[in-house]
Amino acid sequence: MVNILNGVMGDHLITHHNPLAVSMVLYDEYNRVQSGALSGRVIILCHGLCMSHLSWQVSGEGNLGEALVKHLPKATVLYLNYNTGRRISSNGRSFAKVLQDLVENNPDVTQIDLIGHSMGGLLSRSALFYGKEQGFSWVKRVGNLVTLGSPHHGASLEQIGHFVQDKIAKLPFAGSLAKLGDLRSAGIIDLRYGSIRDADWKSTEGRSVLPAEFRHPTRLPLHVNTYLVAAALIETHYESKTTSLLGDGLVSVESALGEYTEEHTLAVPEGHKAIFYGVNHMNLIYSDSTYMSKLLLGCWIIG
Repeated sequence: MVNILNGVMGDHLITHHNPLAVSMVLYDEYNRVQSGALSGRVIILCHGLCMSHLSWQVSGEGNLGEALVKHLPKATVLYLNYNTGRRISSNGRSFAKVLQDLVENNPDVTQIDLIGHSMGGLLSRSALFYGKEQGFSWVKRVGNLVTLGSPHHGASLEQIGHFVQDKIAKLPFAGSLAKLGDLRSAGIIDLRYGSIRDADWKSTEGRSVLPAEFRHPTRLPLHVNTYLVAAALIETHYESKTTSLLGDGLVSVESALGEYTEEHTLAVPEGHKAIFYGVNHMNLIYSDSTYMSKLLLGCWIIG
């Protein structure tokens, strides 16, 4: 419940110094704050909006973290917990610093893999951008980036919510009702177009973001193997505009695959993209189904 509250109004909690505001922390597989020495390969799972590090374990047996530990016994799996109501770029800067501290305190770490669900994928990209900008050494150790249903070019639900709020604000006697929409967090607003850089919002008035076409492109590091996963609610393969827009119920297929205008499309080989049918947004984080085990463990992460 605390993480849900942070997702909805986490930036407000920080502004008012509310003790319920979640801090950014890395947890180990036993849900303890990471403190022991690390070496070799480290895989970090980053949750999405209104979720927590515990969300990966909701499915009980067969969750993704456990599957990774089982198939990669020499690797260490960590879970990031963070305030999803903050600006994604602010969280990206913080995550970049957390990862730098991690490698400085554990110089024997040889590889870092990032797996992000939904907002967690945008957070990972933002951290890579700011980590590279600040010359942090951990960036060179990143081997794989996997995003699961991440709204790289925006989430349909937030876009619809913004459209409705804008229309209501123009109706007579409805201004107060429209202001309720301003209560939603800056993190949610960033999901409108997938904004992961400070420059995408600092020049705007109020708590908004630049329009999709005016966002600043954020290219992926060339040395990182990036894999993009999308889902569609329909159970069989059927290419249509409606299917693509509906996507997994929250994120369209094109957005999850990083496809937009030439300037903003993420440069990822077609073989590093996957669409799974009959899967909703939340089910993308579970590995107990054949598709996820094959995808992450058989084809990409282990290979």
